[in-house]
Amino acid sequence: MLTTLIEPPELAAHLGDEDWAIIDCRFDLAAPAWGERAFAAGHIPGALYAHLDRDLSGAHTPRNGRHPLPEPRDLEALFARLGIDQRTQVIAYDQGPGAFAARAWWLLRWRGHRAVAVLNGGFAAWQQAGLPVSSVAAGRAPRRFAGVPAAEMLFDTRQLEAALAADALRAGTLVLADARPADRFRGENEVLDPVAGHVPGARSHPFATNHDAQGRFRPAPELRRAWQQTLGGTPAAAAVAMCGSGVTACHNLLALELAGLPGARLYAGSWSEWIRDPAHAVARGDETA
Repeated sequence: MLTTLIEPPELAAHLGDEDWAIIDCRFDLAAPAWGERAFAAGHIPGALYAHLDRDLSGAHTPRNGRHPLPEPRDLEALFARLGIDQRTQVIAYDQGPGAFAARAWWLLRWRGHRAVAVLNGGFAAWQQAGLPVSSVAAGRAPRRFAGVPAAEMLFDTRQLEAALAADALRAGTLVLADARPADRFRGENEVLDPVAGHVPGARSHPFATNHDAQGRFRPAPELRRAWQQTLGGTPAAAAVAMCGSGVTACHNLLALELAGLPGARLYAGSWSEWIRDPAHAVARGDETA
């Protein structure tokens, strides 16, 4: 059972395996239709497409963020449609670094499915390896997905409010790691949300630091050193991952798993939910302000 990463040649050896399901998660926040078009033009043979907005996110409300979690029943119906049951090994990929694939990885784990891995380097690595590409839409028989929810993987806004009130972030009893680029964290270059800055006491850990220039995850010892610096002695089980909308935070959670530091939770609403309430505090500038 693969639970973190898979390399392109290993996946290629399982093409056509009926107990392996491949999910194409390519997406562009600035051009939401791009991933589906790219999939139609060419994808890993046998893959099915999952759209970030329609499939891997739920409905917006006045209180939630840009990519709220899907309702459990909707998510389980999606996984059933993708031909996933308890014996299925799932592989998720996107164009490269794995930010969107990691969202699918986390969602499956949240619903109790551990046999899910991300293609290291994504579709770009697949192409660079000279492996086959198809433009033919695949058919895969639906299966019955019976999830076992893991509520302990989540952290919400009320818990964050309580943590701030208890000064838990400044005391280091809770680490809130923000996956956005450092300039967005500091409030210098907000391109997606109406308010710039970060949650007071949060620590910056951009998800891009988890991978190299080819979009491949860095070796586990490198990830561990980087994350131990961010955690500052706090156990990973006392860490919470956030970002702009709960997507790239999943990349940080996957990196923590690879580093041998499991147990962190996801603040699914993230920055875009936090700022929905004008009463919530906002910090700018210095990373620990």
